Amino acid sequence: MREIIFDTETTGLDSRDDRVIELGGIELVNRFPTGKTFHHYINPQGRPIHAEAQAVHGISAADLAGKPTFAEIAEEWLAFIDGAKLVAHNATFDVGFLNVEFGRLGHPVIDNGRVVDTLALARRKHPMGPNSLDALCRRYGIDNTRRTKHGALLDSELLAEVYIELIGGKQAALILDSATAPARGNENVRQIEITISQRPAPLAPRLTEAERAAHAGMVATLGEKALWLKVLGN
Repeated sequence: MREIIFDTETTGLDSRDDRVIELGGIELVNRFPTGKTFHHYINPQGRPIHAEAQAVHGISAADLAGKPTFAEIAEEWLAFIDGAKLVAHNATFDVGFLNVEFGRLGHPVIDNGRVVDTLALARRKHPMGPNSLDALCRRYGIDNTRRTKHGALLDSELLAEVYIELIGGKQAALILDSATAPARGNENVRQIEITISQRPAPLAPRLTEAERAAHAGMVATLGEKALWLKVLGN
């Protein structure tokens, strides 16, 4: 199963007028990071960055000078997410912005059926909150000390760890990986069973007569109803 954990940063909060200025994502396969990432800063084409937004992500207009436009990175992004589930925190916000950007280019919008919202997951699992990304990192002991400002790629990396915890933790991911492992593992198990069943002669016992006698003496002290007496046939 392939999933893309992603995040956006924008010039403001209104997807109709504001623009995406940073887009980042990381790939998970069977809930494990593959090392494949996507990251671009994006030129908003003259759209000013609201002061409140800049205070959150720290990206200025000067930082975006000479960066590609959304139109220039759209195909690369679509190729990166092709066939994958999309996972985001407060996904309505991020998907809403991307859909407006895609609409400007004549691309189909993202199907909500392929989107997982970790904020909704967190609210169901922890109804008393808080459920911000920082709060969830604290709850699950995830180191977010690098997060002095919001950033699309860093937030995606942190969210990937949070997401694994929300769906059952790293142990659940290990179980899932085992369950979806190639059949070769089962073949190995079957081969081991066959090898044991085909042993030409049983192994010689390693207990000495003295050890047997000592054990029998200990069992005799356990009383008439001791389970060991049935095992020994007494």
